[in-house]
Amino acid sequence: IIIPAFNAEKHIERTLRSCINQTFEDANYEIIVVNDGSTDNTKRICMNYQAHIRYIECKTNKGLPSALNLGIKQAYSRYVVRVDSDDYIHEDFVKILYLILSLNNNIHAAACDYFIVDEQEMITTRANSSERPIGCGIMFRKDSLVEIGLYDEDFLMAEEVELKIRFEKRWPIERVKIPLYRYLKHEHNMTNNHRQYDKFIKRAKKKNSK
Repeated sequence: IIIPAFNAEKHIERTLRSCINQTFEDANYEIIVVNDGSTDNTKRICMNYQAHIRYIECKTNKGLPSALNLGIKQAYSRYVVRVDSDDYIHEDFVKILYLILSLNNNIHAAACDYFIVDEQEMITTRANSSERPIGCGIMFRKDSLVEIGLYDEDFLMAEEVELKIRFEKRWPIERVKIPLYRYLKHEHNMTNNHRQYDKFIKRAKKKNSK
C-alpha cells in the first residue's frame, strides 16, 4: 500500500488504521507512507505507527506523482495499490484485490468500486470505478507500472488520468464490483479546482493522442 501524504494531519491516522487493520496476513503486505514535505504534524502522527509502516520523508514538497513514484520504487511487493491520506479502506480491501491479481495472470490491474463519504463518514454515493474512475483503489502489477514508465511527474494534477491512458493502451483495468474503498469528499480535494484539473486532462489526452 502506497500512501502519499502532504499536510495530512487531519485524516491520516484513520487512513493508517484502516490499512493496518486488514484481514490479509500482516507479514504478506507492507504500508509505505511517503511524506512529501509536510509542514504540519503528519510526521509525528506517522511515528506513532512506525512499527506497522515504512516511512519515507521528502525534505521538500515535490508533488503527488513524484511521491507515488518514490513509493512504488521502494515497494518490495509484486503488486502496489495507492490509498490517499484522507481516504480509508474496507478490512478485506487488500485480500480481495490481491486474490484477483494473483489468481489471474492475464489481469494487470484491478479497480474496486467505492463509496464517497463525508467528514462524518456518512456514505453519500456508491460509485462505479469504471464509470467514475479515481486514482486510488487500483491494485497494479508493479512490473507493469514500471514497464510504462510510472507516473509522469510533470502532471501535478490529473496524474491518474494520464497514467490510466498509457496503461490502458497495453492492458485493461478490471472492475471489481465491490465498494472496498472510501473516498472522502471535502473542500480541499484537488479535483475541486475544475478549471486547472480540466487543463491537465486535456494535456494528458494530447500527450497520448498518437
